[in-house]
Amino acid sequence: MDFFERQRTARGTSVKLVVLFVLAVLASVAVIDVIAVLAMQGRGNVVGVLVVVSACTLLVIAGGMIGKTFSLRKGGAAVAASVGAVPVDPTTTDPALRRFVNVVEEMSIASGVPMPRLFVLPLEEGINAFAAGFTPADAAITVTGGALSRLTRDELQGVIGHEFSHVLNGDMRLGIRLIGLLHGIMLLGLIGSRILALSGRGSDRKGIPPVVAIALAATVVGFVGQFFAGLIKAAVSRQREWLADASAVQFTRQPAGLAGALKKIAGMPAGSRLADERSAKEVSHLLFGEGRRFSRLFSTHPPIHERIVALDPTFREADLETLRERWHDELPHGMAGDATSGLAPGVRAPVAVTPAQVSGRAATIGPDDLDHGAALNAQIPPHIHQLAMQPSTAAAVVLAMFVSGEPGLRATQLVAVQERLGNATARSVDALAAELAALPRHLRLPVVSLASPQLTGRPDHEQQALLAALDDLALADGAVSLFEYCLTRTVRTTVQDAADPASRSRPGSTTVRRATDEIVTVLAALATAGNPDPVAARQAFSGAFAHLRTGAPVPDMPAGGSWRRLDACWPALDGLARLEKRLLVEAMVAAVLDDGKLTTQEAELLRAACALVHVPLPALVA
Repeated sequence: MDFFERQRTARGTSVKLVVLFVLAVLASVAVIDVIAVLAMQGRGNVVGVLVVVSACTLLVIAGGMIGKTFSLRKGGAAVAASVGAVPVDPTTTDPALRRFVNVVEEMSIASGVPMPRLFVLPLEEGINAFAAGFTPADAAITVTGGALSRLTRDELQGVIGHEFSHVLNGDMRLGIRLIGLLHGIMLLGLIGSRILALSGRGSDRKGIPPVVAIALAATVVGFVGQFFAGLIKAAVSRQREWLADASAVQFTRQPAGLAGALKKIAGMPAGSRLADERSAKEVSHLLFGEGRRFSRLFSTHPPIHERIVALDPTFREADLETLRERWHDELPHGMAGDATSGLAPGVRAPVAVTPAQVSGRAATIGPDDLDHGAALNAQIPPHIHQLAMQPSTAAAVVLAMFVSGEPGLRATQLVAVQERLGNATARSVDALAAELAALPRHLRLPVVSLASPQLTGRPDHEQQALLAALDDLALADGAVSLFEYCLTRTVRTTVQDAADPASRSRPGSTTVRRATDEIVTVLAALATAGNPDPVAARQAFSGAFAHLRTGAPVPDMPAGGSWRRLDACWPALDGLARLEKRLLVEAMVAAVLDDGKLTTQEAELLRAACALVHVPLPALVA
């Protein structure tokens, strides 16, 4: 099952969950109504009471659900903050945190998604982690202090690979929706308990007062609702954890790393449990390991020994006791067990690709991609790397990529930056322009990826000024190359996704046929960019359209469109249904692959175009 199939399946699962929760809510309302009628004992207007009780019940559930979901609307960072996680400084020199940052950097560059925000629960001794967010642009990865101190680099890489699977496969949106839905039902029980505590003494011998009866019903229904919600959450989470384990092994090619992390969870006294019970309960379905003790019925994860056996077939359940004895008195020290070098020896050679192969690699990391990501990360000049990871200089790094070497044009561009972002930023851009001009093109998207969380973490007015300044720089000479266009739009998409992740992550339903005009415009732009000869460009365009709609008449190839015309295309293309989007990706590949070769420039152009429709691609060539 590839990325597009997984996305379609996730949407189906989401619909089923909503239906089940609606049924649970209706059942809750019915139970409370019945108890309210019995408590009335023939007194008053029964119909009026039922209407009021039903409305109040629905308002409580809806209010709790909407309120919680609204509080998490900013995505992963909001979820991390809600459980008390502390942000990690991406420029930290702390060895354990530096290792964590490096592992995530390599995986982010390898997969073609923006660098997530990083958080840590420093006081949690258990080994655990979770990824949260609506889109990769607002994703946050949180690890416990125990994971940082007890895991080796290979083991930590396995855990991060597991969490990256959730980032790439769209699991995170479902996880946040579950938090909101569950809170709505839970709130009903909490309010009922509070009313009972305040008015329970008001009962008399003539019967139970209506308010107490309704409060009792709300308490019972709230806990019953939690019971069934817990079952649903556990079933969905267990299946996703199996898939994430398998993906982590695919990403890292080291089942021993992930297995080692699971073995330490099984053997250490703290295991994967979180000391904060409230946090453990709320995000239990997001965690790498069980955050609290559950019966098997409510367990959000497969049994630990079954997960280990899937990775290490020689492991036996009896070996769990051996692990417990091993780490009972002396806990493992992760940093001491690290290999001397975690970097790949070099960048891999260019690979042959076809449209189907590229679409099959969407949102995945192949056997060599992680090593390639590590090597690309190592190639970024340390000074540029440091500046891209600092909130105060990340914008200047990105802007400097667009500054011209021609003195007059450069002066005009710097004036535009000054007007948009102030003197300090303009001076930084001027100082960095020569160094960024010398940066190899294949490193520009990785640098943008590293800078992304710093850009999206700035105030809204600064983000809007940055986007306007990027347009000013790209348009300063009156001609925008397609690569410049795609790079500026990649930054824009990342910023917009992070600013409004809930709405920007909604799955589309448009068909290729309905978006034909927009697809034709983009295919023509890609074909022209890869073929300066008009005849060759026309041939590439025709082949791409034929791949998209087999047997359909090939339309006339439109003339090179302006950047405004291209801007008008992306909403419709991003709104394609998941399986329809696969056809678009394959057609875009065909447009740049007509001559049978995929250069570095074409590959990075393709990655940028795919990012605009939220289909992350790994680096395809060196």
